[in-house]
Parts: sequence; structure tokens; C-alpha cells
Amino acid sequence: MTISWDGPEGNVLPVVTAPATVLSTVGDEVDPTDPAVVQLAADLVATMRVAPGCVGLAAPQVGVGVQLFAVDVSGHPKASTLHGTFVLCNAKIIEASRWKAGREGCMSVPDLTGDVKRAGRVVVAATLPGSGESVEIVTDAFEARALQHEIDHCAGKLFLDRVAGAHAIYQRKVYL
Repeated sequence: MTISWDGPEGNVLPVVTAPATVLSTVGDEVDPTDPAVVQLAADLVATMRVAPGCVGLAAPQVGVGVQLFAVDVSGHPKASTLHGTFVLCNAKIIEASRWKAGREGCMSVPDLTGDVKRAGRVVVAATLPGSGESVEIVTDAFEARALQHEIDHCAGKLFLDRVAGAHAIYQRKVYL
């Protein structure tokens, strides 16, 4: 089974920022075989690829309130397990373990980062856009964190909803 994205080329979409309502609304489940969902999947991949340092992007972040997201942690220094570029529909965490705090940022919260406790190992069940094939992804470390972050977006949550308090929120560093 391969989960790597091999769909059509997408369009780069504008990213919405907090406090946009779509970011705090639970996304609708999607029909993974719907051509509009496949196109949105391609658009998420295209938008993610043009944003420096971006490792994931969910449909709510481009203003569409559905459960669809793209992830690619390849090349990130904290990544160990890699599944390449992939897009998932209606993803659910079915196992989570090895909880650990780590720093997160988000394109929809461009000025802040925060320390968030997440599982270091997850098993995620989802469907692939286009084929509608059911998949189960077992991953850990940074890729597990990215999956949880994007699943949260689809559930109407930002990383700021998961920080322990104001002491765990930081101004994003800008590197010139």
C-alpha cells in the first residue's frame, strides 16, 4: 500500500489566520472519491509546498470546513519516520502513546509558537482521496506530531487550544 500523493497538480490557495471562524469549527466528513475533494487535496499539497518550513496543511486553513489535510515532514531535522507527501480524508487517531511536550507553530497563527503535549507514537485510520482506499498509518516522533496537529485543525482546534497556559506561548522567532 502506498499513501504518497500522486494526484493532479493543484493551485496555491490563500491561508486564513485566527480568529477566522472556520478554524474553530469541526469540519464535515468528505467523500474521498468526490472530484472536488481530490482537487482540494491537490491544492493543499501545492499550497504547502510553496510555504517555507510548512510540514502540514488542513482544509480549514484555506477556508474550507472539511476533514482533509496534507502532510510532508521530509527534510525536517526532527523527522525520523517518513511517509513522504500524503493527503488524508476523515482521519481518526485510534492509538496514541509516548506523550511528550514539543514546540509547534502554525501558518494560521503566524506570530506565535507554543509548547504542546502530544503522543510520540500514533496509529491513524483514514481514507485516501481519489481511490477512497482505507489506510492505517503507524508513525512516531515529528510525523506523529504533525498528524495530530492537522487532525486537530479538522476538529476545529488550534495548537493554542492545547498549550498548558500563557507561560507556554512564545513570540515566533524571525530568522533573516
